[in-house]
Amino acid sequence: MSLHPFYPIFDDVSWLRRMLPLGVKLVQLRIKDQPHEALSAQISEASDLCKAHGAVLVVNDHWQLAIELGCDWLHLGQEDLDRADLDAIRAAGLRLGVSTHDRAELDRALALQPDYIALGPVYPTILKKMKWHQQGVEKLTEWKALIGDIPLIAIGGMSVERAPGAFAAGADVVSAVTDITLNADPEARLRQWLEAVR
Repeated sequence: MSLHPFYPIFDDVSWLRRMLPLGVKLVQLRIKDQPHEALSAQISEASDLCKAHGAVLVVNDHWQLAIELGCDWLHLGQEDLDRADLDAIRAAGLRLGVSTHDRAELDRALALQPDYIALGPVYPTILKKMKWHQQGVEKLTEWKALIGDIPLIAIGGMSVERAPGAFAAGADVVSAVTDITLNADPEARLRQWLEAVR
């Protein structure tokens, strides 16, 4: 199974309204700390937008809503795995991506037969406090050798300029967050990403 090589992550559906028309084909909606109704409305709109633009939507964490709203993809972090009903997720036919940071987490993820594995942070990231320091591109090469045909996603401190090194090290997909959302011209930056992975 192949995924589009560029994978932006956004924290609000308003970003999808702006970015999907530019050609994004794989996107994650990662929303924290919102009431159930607001979450449901955002995921539902995101799903409709992605269908209209021929894009793959990955829902972060909110597995019950992903099932309820008929979504196709789910991303779980290691803490999320502790709380999720993996049998229900599989029974619903959801494809699953899992975050990993060390070998124990990778082994745990592989036991779930995921549809992709994410490794991060490849570079230092300002997005969230993490107990892991940067993993470095060398770890992408190590992970790719261990996971074989499962798509490998590089995340954390990624930029257009750093993407070629991540691909060369073994990443199949590169994910970006703040490189787009904190850019003075997010649309222009997104176009640079799409050009870089073409």
